[in-house]
Amino acid sequence: MPSPARTTPDPVGDDRTRLIVDVLVDAFTELMAADPDAFRSKFRKMAADPFAFYRGSACLFYADMAELDDPWCDERTARVWIHGDLHSENFGTYMDAAGRIVFDVNDFDEAYLGHVSWDLRRFAASFALMAWRKAFSDDVIGELVAAYLHAWLDQVEAFTRSDADREFALVLGNTEGAVHQLIKETAARTRLGLLQRMTVVEDFERRFALRGRNRRLDDDERAKVLDAVERYKATLPPRPWRREVAYDVKDVIGTGGFGIGSAGLPAYNVLLEGYDQALENDVVLSVKQGNVPAPSRIVTDARIRDYFDHEGHRTAVSQRALQAHASQFLGYTDIGGVGFLVSELSPYEQDLDWDDLTEPEDVRPVLVQLGKATAKLHCVGDADSDHTLVPFQTEEAITAMIGGRREEFVADLVDFAHAYARRTQDDFRLFVDAFRAGMIPGVSSSGAHR
Repeated sequence: MPSPARTTPDPVGDDRTRLIVDVLVDAFTELMAADPDAFRSKFRKMAADPFAFYRGSACLFYADMAELDDPWCDERTARVWIHGDLHSENFGTYMDAAGRIVFDVNDFDEAYLGHVSWDLRRFAASFALMAWRKAFSDDVIGELVAAYLHAWLDQVEAFTRSDADREFALVLGNTEGAVHQLIKETAARTRLGLLQRMTVVEDFERRFALRGRNRRLDDDERAKVLDAVERYKATLPPRPWRREVAYDVKDVIGTGGFGIGSAGLPAYNVLLEGYDQALENDVVLSVKQGNVPAPSRIVTDARIRDYFDHEGHRTAVSQRALQAHASQFLGYTDIGGVGFLVSELSPYEQDLDWDDLTEPEDVRPVLVQLGKATAKLHCVGDADSDHTLVPFQTEEAITAMIGGRREEFVADLVDFAHAYARRTQDDFRLFVDAFRAGMIPGVSSSGAHR
């Protein structure tokens, strides 16, 4: 439906539109130039609804955070590991290094160091947007966001009384409701099922199928990827591993970027000989170019930026810090001096599906478990980890910062969730109008550049 014509100027809307366009251009210019078709697809996906726009515009969120007076931050809690893009669809299952199927936060492309409150604000606003689509009232949304925040606070406080934060995990035995069901369903998935979806077997040899944006590599590009995989081996976590793999490469293919947030990023899939010579347990690696994380655009501490060799290194180190028991396949490499993250495409990674969670009483236990998972995320990557970026106990820093202001903290972030969700709904309309009008340089809504 066309937007209604304006009969009077809207300087506030015009200023906000310019900000939205400027922030997107600043964040994505190089990637848009490299693959305008991918970004046209990304922006069309963002134009689907306010939540999709929110998912794809973390850079705008952080531009707003740079202007926000944050009362929930001090010298220590302004420099903790954060997920960077903590929204309600970034939770799911994975198999950890011990072979456990764990429910946790996923997708660490935007992970960095910053204000612990930024993750909580981004999640709270995302849930308010999602809950609005479910027609929950503002009071119900506020109560559910408060349940998430209280669960986060309770778990952070529990970590101050225990040294077991790195061993804490949401697994089959301590979960309930939709989270428990997801873990059970994940356990029924198989590596063979993944291979059957992605590969074919010809003359008793398995190789990738040519589907979608997959492409075969010429000899030079293939050699560069194989060299990068060889360098990746040196970045793997120390043995012993749960099961050994020879890392013999059976096939390599080029792919497109993954998801709304990865448009334009070069990526490859690598098929490895599996745990033995049977064809049913080969391993698929994703080799994906790292991107500049959105929080780093407003965190100016050079000591943080200089700690990382490149964005692939930064993503791998971040994920290891935030997951505590990351997959044995997680590592990094570079191709042509550009950093790439290397990780397994695992059959045991499955996102939480919110579609059937239609009633508040079904959503509330999920929010409580998400609060616990977020607390673990924030508290494991501290002085107990194998890096020097956070030289203190995060749980103690958070508890000291909040002090006796728990109810004030919860009320403030609930108010933020409502207000920022409304702002995002307005921003979404401005973005769609700007995109339709051809206001985003380098990416035409019509595709007429071709």
